[in-house]
Amino acid sequence: MRILTAKEIKEVEVKAFASYTTEGELMFKAGEACFKKIVSFIENPRSKSFCVVCGNGKNAGDGFVIAKLLHNYGCKAQIVLADQQPSIEEPLLYFNQALESGVAICNFDECDFDCDVIVDCIFGIGFHGEPRTPFDKVFDRINQSSKVVISVDTPSGTDATTGQVVSAVKADYTIAISTLKFAHVLPPSNEYCGKTCVVNIGIPESCYEDSYVNTITKKQVKSFFVKRKINAHKGSCGHQLNVCGSYLMPGAAVICAKAGLKTGAGLVKCVFPKSIYNTLTSHLVQPVFKPVCENQEKTLSIGCLSDLLEELKWADSVAIGCGLGNNDDTQVLVSQVLKSSEVPVVLDADGINCAVSFIDIIKDRKAPLVITPHPAEMARLTGKTVAEIQQDRIGTAKAFAKDNGVIVVLKGANTVVTDGEMVFVNTTGNSGMAMGGTGDMLTGMIASFIAQGISPFNASLAGVYIHGMCGDLCAREISQRGMTVEDMLYLLGALMSEFE
Repeated sequence: MRILTAKEIKEVEVKAFASYTTEGELMFKAGEACFKKIVSFIENPRSKSFCVVCGNGKNAGDGFVIAKLLHNYGCKAQIVLADQQPSIEEPLLYFNQALESGVAICNFDECDFDCDVIVDCIFGIGFHGEPRTPFDKVFDRINQSSKVVISVDTPSGTDATTGQVVSAVKADYTIAISTLKFAHVLPPSNEYCGKTCVVNIGIPESCYEDSYVNTITKKQVKSFFVKRKINAHKGSCGHQLNVCGSYLMPGAAVICAKAGLKTGAGLVKCVFPKSIYNTLTSHLVQPVFKPVCENQEKTLSIGCLSDLLEELKWADSVAIGCGLGNNDDTQVLVSQVLKSSEVPVVLDADGINCAVSFIDIIKDRKAPLVITPHPAEMARLTGKTVAEIQQDRIGTAKAFAKDNGVIVVLKGANTVVTDGEMVFVNTTGNSGMAMGGTGDMLTGMIASFIAQGISPFNASLAGVYIHGMCGDLCAREISQRGMTVEDMLYLLGALMSEFE
């Protein structure tokens, strides 16, 4: 599914106006589609009352259409003017039609919001910056109302292109018109959207370009998986080498290994410091174990380098960094793996932290590289602040991927996956996954898919999507607060049946 900026969707609409429809017709179709979606959200809508809050721009036109259709449907509906009556031709037309149909009209100052549902049609995609009076007061009143709030296209006060918010309506539902906008997927505006859906208003495909940012879809991910051959064996289903774990973080190695096994890797081999042997073998029975020498910090020692380089010859993919620790020894080991590996590497956590000290090695490598930073790790890689990363997640990830020839999986709500050209945003997952270990699980999944023959970019898309889907399933079965990574791993194997 496409994700467009305000400028991009306006360009699409201009093309539609030139060849297929008028602005007034498209406005009516948008209002009609939103009306149908609104009555589907609300139980027994004819018994409910609606306040459709409108500004005086084009988004208000959708609201006037919605109000008229709600009234004709048998709902109690009134239009609340946030500022003044419309003066633009198309919205004014639908405002007058709503009046003629008998829809009640009141000004914001006169409205007590004595209703069941508030429909937000104050601002559309053209909004940016800070709302002026009286709109800031309107936003506050809506947010303090405790009513069900449904925003049309984007919650008023959010920047459709950047996702920035100073003050905005906080919606329970957002109905995106034609396509998603960046306000729906980027922080902080994504927190204001509630449950987001998209309605098609009939703009032809020929009006769109091919270069937009997209969401990852289940259909797309399913296409990456081929049916296993009847004569498949462990050697033909991929060799995954995990270089993970330390005395202080043995669980990271366990989680990464389990994720690889639960997603179909034929053989998983774990390289780890010998002091965590008992921990790993008490939680894992299926992998091949390769305990190696360690340093005083009980992380991998530089003395294991020759063994590690030898194991690279066995692997079809390498996952390195989960719980690894960051010191002189691990920095050398990470640099040598990146320099020597001839199979794709997935670099996570302390692997990324180690690479900060020799960032140029990322370019000086033989094989594809996937890096999976969270915002703080991305800040270390780029020299930016976390706030700067979060303000431009897509731009930062895309630029780093392009400059270094890597695939970036920038984690967080609505994880970004890019190779510097293509950009995808994930829409699965939930805040219950905000806990230690979920990143280790994702690393193991991506490395597993690569080992099984999926391209590193597609493996990243699949890993991110299925990882979030597993989190959503777990939240439904248990709860967001009560779920653990072990719960997710338990469900992961069964979830993979949807992709076979």
